Amino acid sequence: MSRPHGFTYEQRGDGCVVITHRGRTAGTLRGARAEKFLAEVESGDAQLVMARWTGAYKFGNERVARNHPRNRG
Repeated sequence: MSRPHGFTYEQRGDGCVVITHRGRTAGTLRGARAEKFLAEVESGDAQLVMARWTGAYKFGNERVARNHPRNRG
């Protein structure tokens, strides 16, 4: 799996945090969620944290999992 990249975030004056991916808005956080995000992004890998918070990441095993007997209709 390749490392996530292309994410940026902007903290606005009203406490809102806007996360963008390659120039497009990927998510907006407000209130307690914004505070929790800011604490986490400063303590870890910022790109990975932003990818996880926006849901814009993949594990690389989606095709294998889809074909597993447990996941078939």
